[in-house]
Amino acid sequence: MDIMQKLNILSDAAKYDVSCASSGVNRAGKKGMLGNSVSGGICHSFTSDGRCISLLKVLYTNYCEYDCTYCINRKSNDIPRASFLPEELCELTYNFYLRNFIEGLFLSSAVIKSPDYTSELIYRTVFLLRTKYNFNGYIHVKAIPGTSAELLERLGRIVDRMSVNIELPSESSLKLLAPDKSKTDIIAPMKLIRNKIIEREGNVRHIRSTPKFVPGGQSTQMIVGASGDTDLKIVKLTEAMYDRYKLKRVYFSAYVPVNAHPLLPSIDSTPPMLREHRLYQADFLLRFYDFKANEILNESNPNFNRFIDPKCQWALLHLDQFPIEINRAPYKTLLRIPGIGQRSAKKIVQARRYANLTIEDLKKLGTVVKRARFFITCEGKYDPLLKFNEATIYNGLLQSSAVNDNQLSFFKTASPVAVLNSGEMTPTIPQIKSAFDSKKFLKEAVI
Repeated sequence: MDIMQKLNILSDAAKYDVSCASSGVNRAGKKGMLGNSVSGGICHSFTSDGRCISLLKVLYTNYCEYDCTYCINRKSNDIPRASFLPEELCELTYNFYLRNFIEGLFLSSAVIKSPDYTSELIYRTVFLLRTKYNFNGYIHVKAIPGTSAELLERLGRIVDRMSVNIELPSESSLKLLAPDKSKTDIIAPMKLIRNKIIEREGNVRHIRSTPKFVPGGQSTQMIVGASGDTDLKIVKLTEAMYDRYKLKRVYFSAYVPVNAHPLLPSIDSTPPMLREHRLYQADFLLRFYDFKANEILNESNPNFNRFIDPKCQWALLHLDQFPIEINRAPYKTLLRIPGIGQRSAKKIVQARRYANLTIEDLKKLGTVVKRARFFITCEGKYDPLLKFNEATIYNGLLQSSAVNDNQLSFFKTASPVAVLNSGEMTPTIPQIKSAFDSKKFLKEAVI
């Protein structure tokens, strides 16, 4: 099999891994070496100045010793198999970089023979790339669960980012769908990487020449929709990953049905892309808006709403905290208002020092007024066209987000706005109030 055939097979096999993002690494070019690493981004990510940058995303091999139910590369699947040699993968990366096709390498692998054997092949490839080919660009590798600590340390010294896929949100799901893997084997590399990063940060304060260890940090990925775990379970685990292991990012991958199995969704089912989107929105609330997992969801409402975003869902369930006076509220309180992000909150705090703000002023500052207006007052006045109650607010939020229905038309379920506004019925006030009873609907309208 020639190298291009291998590339076709192994790049296609890597497409289900989504945990690629901005590198977080700034490394200038060096004389006699090829390339550099820019913190702006990698792998079809958009940088702050609008550039789209890419990397070679590929598996070292798709021969696998494991038989994970959800995985296309499981050993029981009859699919084309291939494996690179270290020199072949180095040549590909080197030549793609020279032709300006890529700016880095994302290297993962199925498990061939054993985790240590696979990781040794990955290490040999990266070591050759750094030394023989003098490649100074960005390199992200997957840490194989079960790999020895010594080998992980060697890898961490020559790559920019490492990630350990947690795969499924609960230990019971892991045992059911991936019996060859264990929670212990997955968590151990995360702990080691975290400890080594902390150790290096401590040492560099005293010895500036301390060798770097995974300067871009670590990340992980969870598959969404392959098991029966609730959104609450996933969000709680996400929060724990950030708190305990200091991860840069947690990625969510909507399960794509590639295998037929009684324990998995139907092979004809649609990937839960909207559910993935809601989890990313919740991830932003955890990382940037000072929310806690048990605030976003709870046992009474364990899943996200189909029609409104998590911040609006939280606000509807906490109307006792609203409306908020836009000219008096602290910065952190402003961040809790739907439609107000970090940038607009900072602009509001700065602008109101000179004059009291009106709704029109908020529009000029970049606030999404069509959502925020339900939850705020300006100079003590609530929008005279609105009534502050659940039915009115929920109806208004659905109307303001109705434009999204066309973008997500592959979901067959019509929104309640579309139903109520269709010619099939003329809704009365009690019907609207019943249809938009938020606490009832938030429990039922989930992905």
